[in-house]
Order: sequence, then C-alpha cells, then structure tokens
Amino acid sequence: MDPRLEKRLDDFAAGLTLRKGNVAVSLLVTEHARELGLPLDADQLVTATGTRVKGAGVAAIQRILNRHGITAIFAREGGRTSPGSVAHMRRYVSVLNELHEQGVADLDAIESFWIDRVREVLAAKPMRVTLDSTVSLRRMIRDLLAQAVERQQGVVGSTVAGALLQHLVGAKLACAMHPASVEHHGYSTADEQTARKGDFEVGDTVVHVTTSPSEAVIARCRTNLDEGLHPVVITVSSKAPIAAGLADNASMADRIDIFDIEQFLALNLYEWRRFETADRRETTERLVSEYNRIVEEVETDPSLRIVLG
Repeated sequence: MDPRLEKRLDDFAAGLTLRKGNVAVSLLVTEHARELGLPLDADQLVTATGTRVKGAGVAAIQRILNRHGITAIFAREGGRTSPGSVAHMRRYVSVLNELHEQGVADLDAIESFWIDRVREVLAAKPMRVTLDSTVSLRRMIRDLLAQAVERQQGVVGSTVAGALLQHLVGAKLACAMHPASVEHHGYSTADEQTARKGDFEVGDTVVHVTTSPSEAVIARCRTNLDEGLHPVVITVSSKAPIAAGLADNASMADRIDIFDIEQFLALNLYEWRRFETADRRETTERLVSEYNRIVEEVETDPSLRIVLG
C-alpha cells in the first residue's frame, strides 16, 4: 500500500466514533466508489429523507465481507440507522476524493484496510471473570463493570458498560423465569424504535436499566405508573443515590423500586446456590452462560462475551 494512502486512512480511522457502524459505512462507500467511480458526490449517496446512507444495511455489508471469507454478522444495522452515519459518510467521501486527487486511491487496498478493521473487531477479546472464594460476589460484579468502563474510555460513543449492564440483567431475569418469557434487544436499539415501555417487560413490571439515571428515565417511569405498571430502575451502585434523588424530586420516590446492579445480581446468586459456597461456580456459570447466549443472539460485538476463569 502506498505510504500516503496508509497514513491518511490510519489518521482517519483513529478519529472514528461508533466504530462498527462507521467501519460498515466506510466499506459501503468504498463499494459505491467502485460502482460510480471517483470523485464521489456525497449528495448522491444519501436517501431522499437525508437521514440514511443510500444502500446501507446488513445485507449490503455482508456481501462485501463474504468476498473476504467473513461470514460472521458484523453490524446488524449496517450503518443504516446509526446516529452520525451520514455525517461520517460525507467525511469519508472527502477523504476518498482527496486520495483520488493525489492519485493514490487504490480501492482494493482501501477495502482491504477496512476489512482488517473488521477482523480486529471480530477478534476482540472477551471480558473475564475470575472466581475467588475470598472475594465477595459484589466485588466480582464490580470488577466486571470496571473492565467494561475501561474498554470504553477514550472511545467516544462506546457503550460497552451499558450493554454489559443490560444483558446481565436480562440473563438474571431469564434464569429466574422461563427464558422464552423474557424478550431481549440489542443495546443500540432504542425503546422508541420498538414501542417498548422499558428495557424489559415482565408481567406488570417494567425494568429500566441504565448506567446514567436521568430525568428522562424517571419520566418514563411516570408513564409506566400512569399505565398501571410497576417501574423498576437498575443502575450501577454509584448512581443509585442519583436515581433515588431524581425520583424524590419527581415526587415518585415511594412508587419506583431502585436497585444497584451489584446487589441485584449478588443476592440472586446467593439464593440460587442456597447460600452454599460449594455451588458458587455452578450458579455463576449459569448466569454467564445465559448472558453469552443473549449477546450472541442480539449483539454483533464478540468482545461483549464473558469468559469465566
């Protein structure tokens, strides 16, 4: 690869946000460059509504990946509805046109560059939980969340901690009930897109899972109450007091149950093993196995998986 081409692509990729979606869009726009030729007109690559990149979607991305022997689903929405995808497309078109002017826009090399980024994402290591009988279950859960927070630091738009929190709660609910009775969604799927009342609906209870409690979450709890439902908010331990304060400010402190995730999970793990230390690995494996099943079903990022050590 021409050094100028490699450096320009490296510099551009280093500043990406919403990494998977933008990598998918980059691959798609590179494909448009093959079909339409360079330079590209960014206005021609936007749908009539101006909110989507033309032709974007999981099928289009997978066709490109299949040419390189990649069959794993990379991005279920394929950059179609990710916030900022159109803006990213316009920035990338400028880069391609710039490279074209310099005479170094080798589309085969450019596509290979983005395919390498796909392989990097798919090869990402999972998070790890180490069972230690001298460490409390709450500490084990706290360490797992710390790993997620560390992974997303410095990566604008990354939501590893939020996804981990949501699917841990989903795994706990699925283990406590019949798995088929709990509906799971990808973390990036907004409730508004699916008309959901919260992250989980179990009986007449609506569960809201958040790493950052806000007035908007409390407002949704009010809507649940108005509909005769019982809202529950689950958050990280450091934010539980904030959620309680917001509920109190809204005069709903006595109507919303608020739990921190450490307590929510640890108590159930103790109950499942009947408070017997010998069953610690078995019950933890049960939760982790269900969590990984959910991640495999609704997410495309394998690094969200958990390995039990």
